[in-house]
Amino acid sequence: MNANQTRQAAIAAIATNDAVASQFDYTQQPTSSVWGDNVFSVAEMAERLPKNVYRSLKKTIADGGTLDLTVADAVAEAMKTWAIERGATHYAHVFYPLTGLTAEKHDSFFDPDTSGGTISGFEGKTLIQGEPDGSSFPSGGIRQTFEARGYTIWDVTSPAYIMENPNGATLCIPTAFVSWTGEALDKKTPVLRSMQALNEQAQRVLRFFDTAGAFVSSTAGAEQEYFLVDKRFYYSRPDLMASGRTLFGAPPPKGQEFDDHYFGAIHDRVLACMFDVERELFKLGIPAKTRHNEVAPGQYELAPVFEFSNIATDHQQLIMTTLRKVAEKYGLICLMHEKPFAGVNGSGKHLNYSMGSSIAGNLFDPGDTPAENAQFLVFCSAMIQSVFRWSKLLRAAVASASNDHRLGANEAPPAILSIFLGDELTQAIEAIATGSPVTAKQDTLSVGVDVLPPIPKHSGDRNRTSPMAFTGNRFEFRAVGSSMSIAGPLVVLNTIMAESLSEFADKLEASGASSVGEVGSVVESIVKDVWTGCSAVVFNGDGYSDNWHAEAEKRGLPNLKTAADALPQIKAPEAVELFKKFSVLSEREVHSRYDVYAEQYIASVNVESNLVVEMVRTLIFPAAVRYQGELAQSLANLKAIGIEPDHKTVDKITDLIKNIQDVTEGLETLKAKEAEITDVEEHCTFVKDEILPVMLTIREYVDTLEGYVADDLWPLPTYQEMLYIR
Repeated sequence: MNANQTRQAAIAAIATNDAVASQFDYTQQPTSSVWGDNVFSVAEMAERLPKNVYRSLKKTIADGGTLDLTVADAVAEAMKTWAIERGATHYAHVFYPLTGLTAEKHDSFFDPDTSGGTISGFEGKTLIQGEPDGSSFPSGGIRQTFEARGYTIWDVTSPAYIMENPNGATLCIPTAFVSWTGEALDKKTPVLRSMQALNEQAQRVLRFFDTAGAFVSSTAGAEQEYFLVDKRFYYSRPDLMASGRTLFGAPPPKGQEFDDHYFGAIHDRVLACMFDVERELFKLGIPAKTRHNEVAPGQYELAPVFEFSNIATDHQQLIMTTLRKVAEKYGLICLMHEKPFAGVNGSGKHLNYSMGSSIAGNLFDPGDTPAENAQFLVFCSAMIQSVFRWSKLLRAAVASASNDHRLGANEAPPAILSIFLGDELTQAIEAIATGSPVTAKQDTLSVGVDVLPPIPKHSGDRNRTSPMAFTGNRFEFRAVGSSMSIAGPLVVLNTIMAESLSEFADKLEASGASSVGEVGSVVESIVKDVWTGCSAVVFNGDGYSDNWHAEAEKRGLPNLKTAADALPQIKAPEAVELFKKFSVLSEREVHSRYDVYAEQYIASVNVESNLVVEMVRTLIFPAAVRYQGELAQSLANLKAIGIEPDHKTVDKITDLIKNIQDVTEGLETLKAKEAEITDVEEHCTFVKDEILPVMLTIREYVDTLEGYVADDLWPLPTYQEMLYIR
């Protein structure tokens, strides 16, 4: 069966699909009844652990304190018993290497005994620490390949859980992953460190508002966008399989111009998959809240409720894993690439970010008392200053080869970092900074200090074009890519907020104020200084407009358009100093991350450029030549019977074939030159400036050719088929 026959067979098979069969009897076991079934939750701990052990563990989880090692054996025994009761035969320390994916090594609970049987074993030291052979994970030079030792360390604040398989179950223990010298080799360790830094500095500020004491944690809720395509189309597209995006594909006659897919009725097959996904997530204690059709045809969204940052990071990885795994049960493939289809909306992972504690509440929520509103002003000002000062670093935190195709397009925020506050909140803060009067509105709340005007609560519309939009009680960081771990952006957000709060705490402490009633003038000074120095980053208009790019340049805001431009900001001296100051990353760890992410950028484009050459030679060129031959024969037949044929179509195809051949040969020449580059930063620039433009030129020729070659000869599933056939 040739490529075109495979494509036609896929269409025929989908067209004759039976109705989706129910996987479960929801009347007998509603999804709501399985919540947390596969989680070793606080409630499960309370039931199974001795009271003194439970209290010690609960204190560690609630306060972010050090784990009492004497309780580890009791916890391990209870966790093992619980897991085996649920069918588990193995346990795995789950961690998140710098690949951005999830890693795990499974070990059996059971060992042979001296009588020919087995005994189950799982001690406290095994729970707390594992030693996987992690030599092949990228480390950015922290260690050599022959240095295999790495340690996984239990994150006691993130609950263990069971992952089910039709043939068994595995106990999964969320962990950090470090080298034998203690350096972070993963995404999670810096998240935990940055949360600790944020708590320390927030506590210094909150004691002036009588809200200190309880652990202050950043919280996150990341909206996951994704595409679903039939797996038969997927396996007919080498580019989708190897790179996650279509390197070729002409625009369909109908795209998203009618906006008829957005929030539309969900197709039965897709909805069945979504129900199944949510059921699995509920069993894992993941609070999936929202599902809907997104703007592009074939695109969808799943949004969870806020959780602590480290748990949200773990759960985001599980959400992506679950989406991929469950989709295949329904003959679908879940695409997480930021731009799998050119010309239609790509996928983001909008990171809703806030912070708070059981005493202070949500620190980005204007409150009901003067003290709460003064507190809000301090934390809101910290965000404004942080984004203004560290916009380049925030841009670097969302930089990747795949996200380059999305940022700045019609559905995504530009690469220029700005903050949307809404007109009313902007006017209120500006009034404080300038000493101008402000008109109180019905939905505003008084700060109770003469110099501070009322603060609007939930004012203004939501700005979907802003990279960092205030939406009433949180900031929505919309530049994060759909395939990314949210760990990197959270590390940056936590750390830059810790820096701003540290500076504000210095001012509060130097003022001599001792209570909430004495901080009004200091708050006014903080707001005024931030607005005077940082207001250029506040923009409430249309971030998609060309005018904004010109305006941003006038304001001095950086515009790092590509990952090659942005990634060096990770290792900038000021960024290194920032991470060192708050003990989030050492200089060596910072540089290792730049090296890993830059190499991933290069490798991603290298895979795509190899695919372009392979697909042109083995799929596109043969199909075009066959059709060229058929046309030529038809023209010859016409001429033989005395009809002068029109050569326009065959001439056009001939020109396109020649152009594709010439540019593909040029790409191979460039790739040979690329192989000689040894400097990583220079290599990234070469890929951006030389390789990618040539790949785009080849694509333009191939996509044009698709509009001429007979449909029964075209070898690749088309956009129209992949986006619309369910």
